[in-house]
Amino acid sequence: MRISHSRRALAVATATALALTALGSVAGNAADEPESTPVPIVTPDGALFSYVVNTERAGVRDTVLAVKAIQRADGVTVQAWPQIGVIVAHSANGSFREEVLVADRAGVVESVGATRTVSPTEGTPGADKAAGVKKDRAVKGKATKDTTGWTVDEPAGTTAVPDPGEATQWDMEMIKADQALEINPGSSDVVVGVLDSGIDASHPDLASQVDADQSVNCADAGRPDRSATGWLPTTSDHGTHVAGTIAAAQNGVGIVGVAPGVTMASVKVVNDDGFIYPEYAVCGFIWAGMHRMDVTNNSYYIDPFMYWCEDQPDQAAAKEAVRRAVDFSTKRGVVHAAAAGNAATDLANNTTDASSPNDSTAVDRVINSGCEDIPAELDGVVTVSSLTQTTDLSAFSNRGLGKIDVSAPGSAILSTELDGTWDLKSGTSMASPHVAGVLALMKSAHPRWSPAQLEAAVRAQADDHECTTTTRGPACVGGLEENSFYGDGIADALDAVNR
Repeated sequence: MRISHSRRALAVATATALALTALGSVAGNAADEPESTPVPIVTPDGALFSYVVNTERAGVRDTVLAVKAIQRADGVTVQAWPQIGVIVAHSANGSFREEVLVADRAGVVESVGATRTVSPTEGTPGADKAAGVKKDRAVKGKATKDTTGWTVDEPAGTTAVPDPGEATQWDMEMIKADQALEINPGSSDVVVGVLDSGIDASHPDLASQVDADQSVNCADAGRPDRSATGWLPTTSDHGTHVAGTIAAAQNGVGIVGVAPGVTMASVKVVNDDGFIYPEYAVCGFIWAGMHRMDVTNNSYYIDPFMYWCEDQPDQAAAKEAVRRAVDFSTKRGVVHAAAAGNAATDLANNTTDASSPNDSTAVDRVINSGCEDIPAELDGVVTVSSLTQTTDLSAFSNRGLGKIDVSAPGSAILSTELDGTWDLKSGTSMASPHVAGVLALMKSAHPRWSPAQLEAAVRAQADDHECTTTTRGPACVGGLEENSFYGDGIADALDAVNR
């Protein structure tokens, strides 16, 4: 049943107030900044859309009340996360965002936002009005997007099977992983969650490295799919390449990862069309936290916006949901590494974006400091820039003083591929797993360290590197100890196991 025009007006006023609340955090930081260009997500009646509904407080009580409001607004709860007060809902009601606020009789809903600009291709799985509430309580581009350049693959014909051992892995020498391996290859008790497109666990370098019991598929509308094959790759080799850099086995075959002694879990957050929507990432981070993983690697940005703006209601709600999920997993002992991005952009002085939304029609938009690449720019995430073999900043790599934490090799990195092969890929996607591996070694050497201690240590132990020059993008700024290209320096695996 649709609400009356007078109640609809009330709902719109309430939604506007929520939007102004979101804007306040931006205005308070930089009052002279322009508002970001509005990118309204049009949700016509009859077209199915996916939303996040954030409650004021975490917990089962407010979640159940919000689920009832979702039902009254002609929505279906797909997955609920009472731990963080986030609910994923689908609705074909074009006025769902406004009507759920009116239907919220208990006043528990904080914000509502569409998570994508198109209908979910996966439909509405398990259309149970209370999906996820009881289940959750019982449980203790393409990643290689051609449109965004998130992974910059090397030209065709670079496939190579190296000699057994690490002779061709210049990247491991740069971060001293080859030396660290002789001291501590990592502990099997340390688990790295690879939030990506799935891991080919049949690969000879990965077969012994992946724990199927901790693996999951989150790309089923943001619900954890525990099926035996759901977390395996389908359309992308990206996650398999990332996994090899982190922990390819020391087995006399192919390559060796940074931390071959640790365990990996495949946490699939990429759908078959190559998108990583907010609800997928929320599921991935919550899963990592619930399973007490130690590290996650995040070689992606969350679609469909390269930068999520706090003064746009839909974007603000989705960004808040992801922030809560990251915070939840961090509080449960997980430290996160993330790729800085491949737009050759200065994240500290970023004012425009012409690539978003990338699931429909992109628009040229003005952005401000409240518009961020997530998860890379969220608190508690180690953000990684990419380097070439000569330790120069990769031409594609984002940079930014105060934005980049550490740097690592990311150009022409040899790692595992589908069907038992090896290949070269380039991108900050390839740099981030080097740092995830270093964090895993550090956790192996210091099992009692918290995420904050690990984050501080990986920065402190990084090898200082002075500014260099590039022929593309903004110039390097800062000093030897911290600058916009290298952050606090080049990640150091040897120090991770020695100190």
